[in-house]
Amino acid sequence: MSKVTNWFIGGAVIVAIGGIGYASFGNHGRKTDDKIVKVGIMSGSKQDTQIWQSVAKTAKKQYGITLKFKEFSDYNQPNKALAEGDIDINAFQHYAFLDASNQATGNKIVAIGDTVISPIRLYSQTYKNVADFKTGDTIAVPNDASNESRSLYVLKAAGLIDLKPGLKTATVKDITKNPKDLKIKELAADQTARALSDVQGAVVNGTYADTAGLDYKKAIFVEPINKDSHQWVNIIAANAKDKNKTVLKNVVKAYQTQTTKDVINKAYDGVELAAWGKDFSK
Repeated sequence: MSKVTNWFIGGAVIVAIGGIGYASFGNHGRKTDDKIVKVGIMSGSKQDTQIWQSVAKTAKKQYGITLKFKEFSDYNQPNKALAEGDIDINAFQHYAFLDASNQATGNKIVAIGDTVISPIRLYSQTYKNVADFKTGDTIAVPNDASNESRSLYVLKAAGLIDLKPGLKTATVKDITKNPKDLKIKELAADQTARALSDVQGAVVNGTYADTAGLDYKKAIFVEPINKDSHQWVNIIAANAKDKNKTVLKNVVKAYQTQTTKDVINKAYDGVELAAWGKDFSK
């Protein structure tokens, strides 16, 4: 997801393509084994366009696969279209979104490859280091369930709190250690950046940080790559019955190249990171 905003969008990478493969999108009896693969994406940023243009070139050159893209404006639609066979794969969501979607719909959609992760960050106008927080300070976090959980895990990784083990979704009630007696202020995700003048810290999603003009390089803590953050990795997804199709595996290979990684690094300069090959086990 490009500059993940909240758990519906958050994390999920939002991609768009200009001028590549915008053809008609009917099934027409075509099988997934064909060399044309329909990819469901969300309208997104110029940076994501650059990424998928590069992937499309690699897929064509290395595997003879033509990628054709169908854009969606509603985040509930790409999985519906995939389940109904209107597209072959989609690339807009992270693991947490997919899990919730499958539970809600009964769809059998699976991840077939990692793409990027958009780390969320802890900002402060008061301090320059996490260690500077004082007893009784207030930190703002988004109040929607998924982003609040993600933010609490960021505070855990920063060494500010501890949480009950084995949770997928954490709340403030799951804080087991809070040595500085920090006050966690729950706000709408789009308000956390605006609250920085009134609190000592705030965990802010990428898009809202950008909207508020925050310099991500000045964040005092960045969500790490670890087992807690793995659920926020964005993915390429397919129907479970198609997960072993060679043509789809080759699309993943076309994405997971050094060339793509270089495009991601240049386009996002650290705001988004290539997620494949990372060690999320720690």
